Order: sequence, then structure tokens, then C-alpha cells
Amino acid sequence: MAASSQSPSSSSPLSLAAILVLALLSAVAPLATDMYLPGFPAMAADLGSGAAGIQMTLTSFLLGLAAGQLVIGPISDRYGRRGPLLIGTAVAVISGLLCVLAPNVESLVLLRLLQGLGGAAGVVLARAVIADRAPDAVSAARLFQVMMMITGVAPILAPIAGAGIVQAGGWRAVLAVIAVLSILSYLGVARFIDETLEPGRRTPAGLGAQLAAVRSVLGNRVYLGYTLTMAFAFMVMFAYISASPFVFQTVLGLSSTAYSVAFGVNAIGVLVFGAVSAKLVGRVSPRRLSAIGLGLAAVAALALCGVVLAGGGATLMMPLIFVAVAANGLVFGNASALAISQVPKNAGTASAVLGALQFCLGAVASPLVGLGGEGAALPMALTMLAACVLAIASFLVLAGQDRGVTREAMAAGFGPSH
Repeated sequence: MAASSQSPSSSSPLSLAAILVLALLSAVAPLATDMYLPGFPAMAADLGSGAAGIQMTLTSFLLGLAAGQLVIGPISDRYGRRGPLLIGTAVAVISGLLCVLAPNVESLVLLRLLQGLGGAAGVVLARAVIADRAPDAVSAARLFQVMMMITGVAPILAPIAGAGIVQAGGWRAVLAVIAVLSILSYLGVARFIDETLEPGRRTPAGLGAQLAAVRSVLGNRVYLGYTLTMAFAFMVMFAYISASPFVFQTVLGLSSTAYSVAFGVNAIGVLVFGAVSAKLVGRVSPRRLSAIGLGLAAVAALALCGVVLAGGGATLMMPLIFVAVAANGLVFGNASALAISQVPKNAGTASAVLGALQFCLGAVASPLVGLGGEGAALPMALTMLAACVLAIASFLVLAGQDRGVTREAMAAGFGPSH
């Protein structure tokens, strides 16, 4: 039976089909970010644009994701989840189809912005639907972990799949596949996702109340410190992501397939470091694990700058890039947990602000790494190093007064929030 707009009991468990749809919604954004990376050089040639112009298509998509999270979340609190999710996914479908036909880089930048705005609905509301329907915090955490695993695996598989699609059908075929995934998401929402936020639980104040909550969490110095730590660590990642197609293929001479393999290895590194962190977090504090990750990333980024200036090749550059990127696997989850645990009463808003800020800084990284043109690795290395320094400064200066977080506060920070 098709999903309706009626609101069943919030205690009704999510069906397997609904969980799979939410997983697809969570995966489309990272796929739309990473799958077309192997086609960057071909896009630049076909559209008559330099590296900076092509990287702006990634920047605009990230800006759309960031802005959309702050807008769609409050709207769904007031009007429910299903309507905004259908509208947002429909915008992603239409803009995604138009991306395939984009005649120039300027129109592609605009369309990718719209695609990000629409795709933000899936990113924000997949978690909101789980929080609405999960019978308890343990069940919610279990489903959230599934979503995190999917969004972690998607960036690994995306460039590898993208390289094959680029070789078979060109870069426009990759954008067509992303549009098809958005279509499947829309159909899945229409068929399997009911309204999960009952009218009695909606927020009548809407955007005004959300802005007040944003001001409240931003007024917490320690929260802001950990949030900026996470966001600048994410900036390191996106400096690498947006520059790597040109640096690996144009500068280091890798084929699109070899680039995809190298990209996948680095992504696996992030997951491995994250798994190590999850194993150690019961014995080592989240703050200390974050500090170790920040230190490793900064040392590797500094060494990378030296190697690039000395004219070193792939043999030296690629291991340093691996460490600079993978070490952030110790930072992402721990810094996020530490941030949200500071404001457990506004955990939802805190999570939205953190997500929006990380995508904004990721968007800033893309044009910075393109300043040197297609044949320059130094802007990438310098941007990664600067982001590491800013992350460490945020960690030490703003969040320096925090010397730990209780297990109870950590749990409070991740409980379902309405």
C-alpha cells in the first residue's frame, strides 16, 4: 500500500523498505559529490573552463547542501517531514536532469547549487524520520550508525564507479546516473515514507525559534570550538577531494582508473582510522583521540608542502596525502560528539549548525585549491595545512577549557531530538 500523508503512531517501526529508502537518501549526496570527480579534466576540456571553474560546480553543490540543511530542517519541524522531503527530492531530480544538458560551466554551477539545495532534504530528513519513529535511543543510534556506514562507503565506491562511467559514456553520463538515483529516491519516498511528525509535535514558531536556538548554541564557546575543529578537519578533506582529480591525473600522471583506486584507498584510510577510534574510545578520551588525529594530519600536511616545493613526485606525495586525509577519521566523530554533548537540550540544532558549517568550509576549499590552475599541487597542500592549523587553533583556544565529557552527556547529545 502506498504511503499516505496520514500520520501513523510515532511508535510504528520503520519498514525495511523505508530504511532502504532513507539509506539511499543518505547516499545520494556523497555520490553526487564524488562520483563525477574522475570526469573533471574532461569537463574542463569540453566546457572550455579551467580547474577553478569546474571546481566551482563542487563548491556550489556544497553551498546548497549547507544552506538547505538550515532551511529545510526548521520547515519540516513546522510542516512535517513528508512534504518537504518530496519537494526537496523533486528539486534534486529536475536540477539533476538539467545538469546533464548544461551547455556551459556557468549554468552547471547554478544547477548544482539547486541540486544541493534539493539534496539537503534527504540529508536532513532521513535522520529526522529515524528520530521520529525510533522506539528508543538505542534503536535510533543503531539506525544512525547504518546511515553513517553508508555515507562512509559511498565516497569510496563513487569515484571507482564514476571512472568506469566516464570511460564508457563520458562525464555527462555520470550526471545522468546521479539524476536517476534522485528519481529512485523520489519514488521511494512517495511509495514507502509516511508522515512521521504528528501535528501535535510540530513547532508552531518555525524559523524564528530555530534562529533563536542557533544563536544559543553558537554562544557556547566550547561547542563552537569543537564544531570549528570538525569543520576545519572537513575542509582538509574537501581541499583534497576537489583538487585530487587534477593533482593525481594531471600532475602525477595517473589514469582515471588509477586515480579512482588511489581515491578509494584514501577513503578506506578514513574508515580504518574511524574504526580504530571507535575501538579505543572506551579507553582513550574523545578529546585525546581528536588531538592525535589533528597532530598527525598537520605534520603530514606540513611535510606535503615541503615535498611539493622540492619537486617530489607521487612516491613521496601520495603517502603524505593518505596520512593527512585518513588521520581525520580520528577527528570527525569525536569532535562532533564533543560538540553536541555541550548543548544536549538543543542537540538537533547543534547538529544542523555543525553540518551546515562543515559544508560551507568544504565549499570554501574548492576555489582555493584551484587558484594555481590544473598543474599546481601547492594550493592543495597549503589549503590542507592552513585548515589543519585552524582546526588545532579552534581545538586549543575555543575548546581548550573542556577537559573531558561524561558518558551520560555523550549519550544525551545523541538521543533523538524533536
